[in-house]
Amino acid sequence: MLGVEQWAEIRRLHFVGGLSIREIARRTGHDRKTIRRALRSSEPPRYRRPGRPSKLDPFKEEIHRLLGEEARLPGVRVRELLAELGYGGGQTIVDEYLREVRPLFLPRRTYQRTLYRPGELCQFDLWEPSREIPVGYGQTRRGYVVVACLPYSRAGAGTLVFSKEAPDVLYGIARCLLQLGALPETLVWDREGALHAGVGRPTDSFAAFCGQLRVGWHFLQPRDPEAKGAVERLQGFLETSFEPGRRFVNELDFQEQLERWFHERANARFHRTLRCRPADRLVEERERMRPLPEALPDTDRRFVLRVPPDPYVRVDTCDYSLDPRLVGRRVELRVSQREVVGVCLDTGELACRHRRSFARHRTLTALEHARTLRERRSAPREPEVETRPLARYDALIPA
Repeated sequence: MLGVEQWAEIRRLHFVGGLSIREIARRTGHDRKTIRRALRSSEPPRYRRPGRPSKLDPFKEEIHRLLGEEARLPGVRVRELLAELGYGGGQTIVDEYLREVRPLFLPRRTYQRTLYRPGELCQFDLWEPSREIPVGYGQTRRGYVVVACLPYSRAGAGTLVFSKEAPDVLYGIARCLLQLGALPETLVWDREGALHAGVGRPTDSFAAFCGQLRVGWHFLQPRDPEAKGAVERLQGFLETSFEPGRRFVNELDFQEQLERWFHERANARFHRTLRCRPADRLVEERERMRPLPEALPDTDRRFVLRVPPDPYVRVDTCDYSLDPRLVGRRVELRVSQREVVGVCLDTGELACRHRRSFARHRTLTALEHARTLRERRSAPREPEVETRPLARYDALIPA
């Protein structure tokens, strides 16, 4: 069999050098029939292995029938059904054939390349870190990060929350918009339960939030992550660049490191698709976006209760003390991401102000509440200890 170099030399001698077949045969030593075949062939010679029958050949029609009935039938089940019909081959040959023919039976789907206008959309999603977040007192807790991405500039932002309930998710959206520094036209979400009421309609809390900001909303179809590919890729970057090798003291440290990472790494890197930095494009995009309002929508939890004889209120498994002097009166409690504040409805007196704890099953008692409780229960007061000036001790102790 001729090699590629010999085949090329024969064609060069004949078509370029103008030599006859007899002269080429004399110079190269090849048979004239071999030379004629080389001149007639427009492709270089290559070794072709003769095809061998496969153990799977008698069962291919059955595979087509099974996939026609259920295109996503798992390969394990296909092999089990073929084994019942006498198939004795291996797993690899079946899996390779399924990869080849299964797309012929799946619904056809085509994609179009999407171009975004500045400030048109802001895509959101929830990302769950692989490790729980330290929240103090030796405890850790599962957290979620509300991730935002402007598809035009690829600028991103993130906010840590500890539940998927509407107040927490809406707080995350508001803080992300605050980090991005302007308002897009539309907020894009998948069908998150706290925001989506069904059939593409928003929940009342999400609709009120968007109405206050004067922005639109758009819910994606189920199982359609490609429609928000910009934020999906940003989440992948979070998993590979932000989380590995980091340690966090508490939730505040996590949020601080997250915002610094977005500012110094994610938004400041050179983006290969954009051929520039997202931070540079964000400056251009903000010029097309509406400014943030002076006050973002209130996303705190609020409820009214009557102060019980045991003056404590439970918020997220933790008990917070209330002013014992307000027992029996109605108090409005406001729970934010940072503190728990209670105000008496009839007089406006402060019922409590606590730093919110995300650690579980703790009792937080303000010092003034504990003193009031002790006085009301007629507990003996602490003995008064005389305080003397240090000069008195110097006079008593010889130098």
